Amino acid sequence: MSKQRTVHLECGKSTQVLYVLGTVINIDIYKPSPPGCRSFEVTTSPGVNYSVSDKQNGSVVTHPVIRWALTEDSLLLVTVDQVSSAANDGKVKVTFYGDNLDKPVDKMTLELTAVYVSLDVDADRDGIVEENNPNKSSWMWGPKGHGAVLLVNCDKELLTASGPDNMDDKVYSFADLADMSRMIIITEGPKGMPAGYTLNLHIPPSDKEKVQLFRHEMSSVASVLGRTKESTAMDFTKGHNKIIFSAEGLAFPDNKNATLVTFNLSVVHQEIPIFTDQVVLHFAPWIMTPNTQAPEEVYVCSVSHNEKFLVEFKKFVKKAECKLTVLSETENAGDIWMQDEIEFGYIEAPHKFMNVVMDSPRNRGLKNFAYKFLLGRDFGCINLKSEKNVTSMDSFGNLEVSPPVTVNGKEYPLGRIVIGSHLPIHPNGRKMLKEIRDLLMAQSVQSPIILYSDWLGVGHIDEFMSFVPAPDRKGFRLLLASPLSFYTLFKRLQKEGHGEAVMFDNTFCDPVKINEILKNQALHERNAHVQHCIDWNRDLLKVELGLDEADIIDIPTLFKPHNATHVRSYFPDMVNMIVLGKYLGIPKPFGPLINGECALEAVVRSALEPLGLDCTFINDFTSYHERDGEVHCGSNVRRKPFTLKWWNMEI
Repeated sequence: MSKQRTVHLECGKSTQVLYVLGTVINIDIYKPSPPGCRSFEVTTSPGVNYSVSDKQNGSVVTHPVIRWALTEDSLLLVTVDQVSSAANDGKVKVTFYGDNLDKPVDKMTLELTAVYVSLDVDADRDGIVEENNPNKSSWMWGPKGHGAVLLVNCDKELLTASGPDNMDDKVYSFADLADMSRMIIITEGPKGMPAGYTLNLHIPPSDKEKVQLFRHEMSSVASVLGRTKESTAMDFTKGHNKIIFSAEGLAFPDNKNATLVTFNLSVVHQEIPIFTDQVVLHFAPWIMTPNTQAPEEVYVCSVSHNEKFLVEFKKFVKKAECKLTVLSETENAGDIWMQDEIEFGYIEAPHKFMNVVMDSPRNRGLKNFAYKFLLGRDFGCINLKSEKNVTSMDSFGNLEVSPPVTVNGKEYPLGRIVIGSHLPIHPNGRKMLKEIRDLLMAQSVQSPIILYSDWLGVGHIDEFMSFVPAPDRKGFRLLLASPLSFYTLFKRLQKEGHGEAVMFDNTFCDPVKINEILKNQALHERNAHVQHCIDWNRDLLKVELGLDEADIIDIPTLFKPHNATHVRSYFPDMVNMIVLGKYLGIPKPFGPLINGECALEAVVRSALEPLGLDCTFINDFTSYHERDGEVHCGSNVRRKPFTLKWWNMEI
């Protein structure tokens, strides 16, 4: 905001104004001067500084009682060093002279009451509000950047409340205030302040639905700004004052809500602002965590038909030394697809960290899980709703995030979000709801990639891709489902004399021989098309994630027709795994036994175990696979956040 202020003086009169430290008062000397004047003198009281500006001489700092030639461009610039001890104690006198240099023609006087006003936030991002930071009114990314951070207050401090804290205008505890960003107004003035001046704190109309401001008064906290209210007025009281506020975000950025919010503090006289201070806050983005982040808690559902699966799954999670939460059938209402209902992430400011779960709009049996079992103190929730038809593409098996990558010199230290959709040339295909895509795009720190997954019956990207940690190269490998690798393996086994070996032994499915699978030409042709679909994604991911072929591992997979245009997994899809550090919970494929070992498992072990990964194959055949999902679809993992602070990114 401009720190310049124009004040008009009149000869023979004394003009009284309020002066805010740090500003400059501009006074036109020529226009009010008496006719015939040729020069002028300026005298000031102690602590009041001035300079004279004109086009010929520029701006020159003067000393008292120095005479200046009067020109059409003569401009007096006045500043004050310190707060007044009494009203109107700062003096500036301008004396005019004509041809007689010893006899003044007229004079005009300015009387100043100097005050200090500052609206302050944590602009240097150290968790502490500092006074009058010069960068408080702008945002800059990076470790040398500046600008305050605002959290969406989407947790629930009062457990009996009906929803998150940002859904009402109440503050139930000091813990709730700790989720908000501190904002402070500091004023200082003389004991005898001039009357008629007020402070006005205001926000642009576009910001009022994004933020709410609470004022601390004695033992109470009251909402004073935001939602429907764009401004709030306060008296400019005498002496030294500190007014404390707490700001909470109401909504995450999307195509309607920008990432920045602005607060303005104005000193108002006769309804006109004579000074405005400004601060800018950036919404903390919602951040997803990739498979390479350490696990903290695993979630899975218990139903009548997955008891045997749970026995194996619990052993696997115990081996990985992770906390496990099992949701009973009463709690999950028969909905086993934990991955599809929610996505874990977090938000963070210099003063606060908060886990935040995103709840998809699919709204099946697990629709109340996030609100009922996760939402609480320091655990927020984003509840995505839509009035449009929700499809399987809106489930969160169709939402993943890569590990950190560098692409052509550009760093993505928090990874990149990956979403499944239709091909660009097929605009009428299935895709994720615009409301979800807009929100993910607007978070800005995990620049999303759109893949092609509409060739799948369910349509989720976790059916053909996953990321696993690795000790070398980029710190991870991309796993891709590969019908080509499957046929290469089975043709080799056939050539080695194992054509009569069968798949699906010890399952409720009829065994199928290697020879029978390879003889099925229609199946082969359908999978050749699937390979083309996966290769389209492969090429895109190589470009968007900066990958080489050595960063990708092909996992043998076979698909069968779901309908005329979509396919589903022929046997348990090993790519659809759960990753807990170095421990991988992989769907047991029930491939042909060669020398007592599953040939499909052997290929996966040989590809992943040299990376230090521990492979556990879990039987999910009847509990998940036959219902068009696998281990990953039926589980979910809350992971540790990144150590990198998102505001230190270079964007």
